[in-house]
Amino acid sequence: MADEMTGWATPRGVALVQCYAAHVRALAAFGEGDVGAAYQHAAAVSPAGVLASHNPHAMWLVLDLTEAAARTKRHREATAHAAAARQAGIAAISPRLALLVAAAAAVAAPAGRDVELFEEALSLPDTQRWPFDLARVHLIYGERLRRSKATTESRRHLTQALETFQRLGADPWVERATAELRATGLAVPTGRAIYLAVLTPQQQQIAILAAQGMTNKQIGARLALSSRTVAAHLYQLFPKLGITSRAGLRDALTKLPTKEVDEPRQYE
Repeated sequence: MADEMTGWATPRGVALVQCYAAHVRALAAFGEGDVGAAYQHAAAVSPAGVLASHNPHAMWLVLDLTEAAARTKRHREATAHAAAARQAGIAAISPRLALLVAAAAAVAAPAGRDVELFEEALSLPDTQRWPFDLARVHLIYGERLRRSKATTESRRHLTQALETFQRLGADPWVERATAELRATGLAVPTGRAIYLAVLTPQQQQIAILAAQGMTNKQIGARLALSSRTVAAHLYQLFPKLGITSRAGLRDALTKLPTKEVDEPRQYE
């Protein structure tokens, strides 16, 4: 489809449609793991360190170009592009652009500073309105955390990314998030059982005890947690199991393979 767009737009000089096609190709390259190609396609819209004049689409590729630059060791270009986006003030235009600009700054930041910036990006208001972009930020952040050996936090962000990509049917991104989760040592099966595998060990314990009929207070006493904390965990794990209340826990757990109900296996 991108080829058709380019074939139509090039002889007519319709630059905006050529930008659309380049964005499509950049995202497709990311999905295939070809970050070098992703960089070239994103830079074709606007060079690193520049938001091209009279080209509004350049704003939407801020994170794409910055991430591709950072992952291909073009650290100077990544820093320059994140800075250009910030200095242009485009974060004030919309919550989505605010998320992309903040995430780009985190991607370009050196180790140690990036964690704070990722947390700032994820704490911005109204980010839930843009699930794909938000999931990408969780994925990039989770990858960074895994490489810095912050395994528990890494799993939390990678799991959130995976769940969103699954819900959106973004298959190449599901594969990328799944591979990252497995790299943390978490066994992530395919199919229906994946819902339980992406629960944290503590959430698994809570789910099993709740399915046995224990109250939040009883579960809290067993696991040394407050009732409010137990309730919060249940609220978070219900959608992972495809249910809306604790009444469906027993069936949800028994329909899954028994081995997936246990604590996730660790790879050597």
